[in-house]
Amino acid sequence: MIALTPDQLEFVTVRHLATLTTVRPDGTPHVVPVAFTWDADAARARITTRVTSHKARTVERGGPDGAPLRAALCQFEGQRWLTLEGTVTLSRDPELIAVAVARYADRYRQLGEQPARVVLHLAVDRVMGTVR
Repeated sequence: MIALTPDQLEFVTVRHLATLTTVRPDGTPHVVPVAFTWDADAARARITTRVTSHKARTVERGGPDGAPLRAALCQFEGQRWLTLEGTVTLSRDPELIAVAVARYADRYRQLGEQPARVVLHLAVDRVMGTVR
């Protein structure tokens, strides 16, 4: 399990946006700005989105043979950056979505009601960056 250093943990809790990179079925990257929260206990990032978004459809489709898709989440500020990489899955579970929405409110702002909301879970197994 990945454990972020104190500096990395502070970096992913300050209000910043990031980019999420997934791979389309044709092998090309899809990069989109996202807000996310970090769960240190589970070593995962959470991203809320609509089930109709391209990123949600790509994650739900999965990788080759339906295997979990690999993704990278990169947050930066000036010359400081941190990339969290791992497998990403989609959940429609209302309880997991509620947890993601509550954590989002703590880091960013309270979200309005969105019946099409799902949560992406990035199970991090690699960390790279200038934030040590």
